[in-house]
Amino acid sequence: MRAVYLDNNATTPVEPRVLEAMLPYYREHFGNAASRNHRYGWIAEEAVDKAREQVAKVIGASSKEIIWTSGATEGNNTAILGVARMYAEKGKHMVTCKIEHKAVIDPCKFLETQGYEVTWLDPDQTGCVSVDQVRDAIREDTILVSLMFANNEIGTIHPIPEIGSLCKEKGVLFHTDATQAFGKIPIDVEAMGIDLLTMSAHKIYGPKGAGAVYVRRRKPRVRLQPIIYGGGHERGIRSGTLNVPGVVGCGAAAEIALQEMPTESVRIARLRDRLWAGLNEQLSDITMNGHPEHRLPNTLNVSFLYIEGESLMMGISDIAVSSGSACTSASLEPSYVLKGLGLGEDLAHSSIRFSLGRFTTQEDIDYTIDQVVEAVNHLREMSPLYEMAQAGVDPSTAEWQRH
Repeated sequence: MRAVYLDNNATTPVEPRVLEAMLPYYREHFGNAASRNHRYGWIAEEAVDKAREQVAKVIGASSKEIIWTSGATEGNNTAILGVARMYAEKGKHMVTCKIEHKAVIDPCKFLETQGYEVTWLDPDQTGCVSVDQVRDAIREDTILVSLMFANNEIGTIHPIPEIGSLCKEKGVLFHTDATQAFGKIPIDVEAMGIDLLTMSAHKIYGPKGAGAVYVRRRKPRVRLQPIIYGGGHERGIRSGTLNVPGVVGCGAAAEIALQEMPTESVRIARLRDRLWAGLNEQLSDITMNGHPEHRLPNTLNVSFLYIEGESLMMGISDIAVSSGSACTSASLEPSYVLKGLGLGEDLAHSSIRFSLGRFTTQEDIDYTIDQVVEAVNHLREMSPLYEMAQAGVDPSTAEWQRH
């Protein structure tokens, strides 16, 4: 049976070149990077420093501004809780958006239980938050604006440079969860006014369990209270023995992503557009969710009216896709991101995210188009709602009789 993987926003396979870079640090170079008195430690530390430079280069930062974490969830918690605790005397107000990843939403909700106030911005129907919305939300006691660079479900990209510039003007720290954008589209923390940025290795063909948070060192110097204590590693921000093979893999994946971004993003965007064109040509009553232009090159989110997303996924079981986000997909609730765009339950329930990657081929896309079209048509044939719609009756206004 053929298998097609189109869930690269959930995770990616480890690139062979990345694995090759990591392997020596499991075997011969197994030292602890904090062991400063013998060469095993020195070799590990050297590898960690090289990886710092590789990650920093992708976002135009200094290697000294890269703090290693176990991934984006820890990175987001480190940035949000770290700022909240360090700057509590200055203020206890933060600004974020209702369709952020749970790793931003949940720390912010936790802070609300600790006496902090959070302004939750509503995105427009494309998933965008405007600069004016952020400007209106900032107050005298605002200490942090946290907005994702690109949305994990719909791929929409926020106007990050403009928001960064506004935060600089207002003297408010700006954090962006760049988990889906890092290594896929150009990022420059200086030009974009970003003070804190989160990334994760496993979204860019690196290992799971490794990631980083960028913490600005000058203009302004950002200080964070740690959320993990013990040993004072990573400038005291994140204690714990470093996962050296994971860090090495993170660095190698970042370097490859930077090198291949110009050609890879064009190729993948072309395949994404081919997928949409094929589906749109052969199926009626489908809509693309997210911004038509300002979006990631690899992400396509589609609502197939009159069918359930979960049923469609079962109908194309040899194609890996997701309905809603992988991090919350254990529940059958419709995606909070799509509901946040103003989609009704019916459309939110009928949505599928296709996320393409480095190893996606044109054959994969053509096969996916055929399979999805066949499954959608089959499911609609069995759907009384679709039958009503074809007969010109709006299912949402129909009066259902009880027996």
